[in-house]
Amino acid sequence: MSTIQPIKWDSKNKTLTLLDQTKLPLEETYREYTDPVEVAAAIRDLVVRGAPAIGCAAAFGTALAAIQYTGNDPNELATRVHESRGTLTSSRPTAVNLFWALERMGKLMDSLEAQKIQDCKKVQDALEKEALDIFTQDLASCRAMGDFGADLVPENARILTHCNAGALATAGYGTALGVIRSAHRDGKVSMVWVDETRPVLQGARLTAWEMVQEGIPATLITDNMAGAIMAAGKVDFVVVGSDRIAANGDIANKIGTYSVAVLARRHNIPFIVAAPVSTVDFNIFSGEDIPIEERDPAEVAGYGSERWAPEGINIYNPAFDITPAELVTAIVTEKGVLTPPYPQAIADLSG
Repeated sequence: MSTIQPIKWDSKNKTLTLLDQTKLPLEETYREYTDPVEVAAAIRDLVVRGAPAIGCAAAFGTALAAIQYTGNDPNELATRVHESRGTLTSSRPTAVNLFWALERMGKLMDSLEAQKIQDCKKVQDALEKEALDIFTQDLASCRAMGDFGADLVPENARILTHCNAGALATAGYGTALGVIRSAHRDGKVSMVWVDETRPVLQGARLTAWEMVQEGIPATLITDNMAGAIMAAGKVDFVVVGSDRIAANGDIANKIGTYSVAVLARRHNIPFIVAAPVSTVDFNIFSGEDIPIEERDPAEVAGYGSERWAPEGINIYNPAFDITPAELVTAIVTEKGVLTPPYPQAIADLSG
């Protein structure tokens, strides 16, 4: 079980605490939030990142909007909650868990309004409980995914992963790294190859840190080394997370995932995606319809205060790419392992 806690909720003081992932691995800094606007900024600025973690943070941000209200007008409280959802929705466009969590909080608020509950404290308590339920359910789903995925991992596996889909990206166990954690628990992991994951280095900074924290054998590589180690026969299994899965099985994940999937197919290596059902967007048929976030060009021009690209050069910085379903060996969810044909397997999840 992971000891890493990227998200904490203080029920007594009604405070959300986030481990600032922009400071890792050099500093382990926790930041406290009591305002939904600040939570939205934390999501946008990557203080908290990873689709499930973003959803959890957004749910707590919605609860904070209600808790902040000190009056006794339930209509005014509801207005503030709905306004906060709009602010949080605009924080990042690709991770569907954000919208799933906010829709769930919104449906609860709509239900409370329909019941004409006049006690604002009851509304605040209900929203806080819903956010906590989203958080605890994510932990449970990640552990279930870990166990389902571990069954797919061969003995003495050398596993490659891209970006960070670990405890830091969830409520505290991980999707792709949840599979690795469970497989390591079962004695199946010989080595984890950690892609550095340009340009923000989530692999080098975050996944590598998680592996060191928990004593899982791992080796950091640059992104452009993945093909070479596959060709050398040093990879047995690939597992990644996802920020959105289309109804046909196409996946959106951190930029560079598509390249890894193509390489895995070329070398006959299983390419596994681990993600909760909340990551599936049943309303989007294919990856072509998934919005791709473009981030600040400065992320590519350098890192931190160091700049290595010349002034005046054009820069393209999409944060995600689309891996077509045909390259995906299996999708691991908390409800079990999905295999092709994905449209039917995914449709069955919605039942």
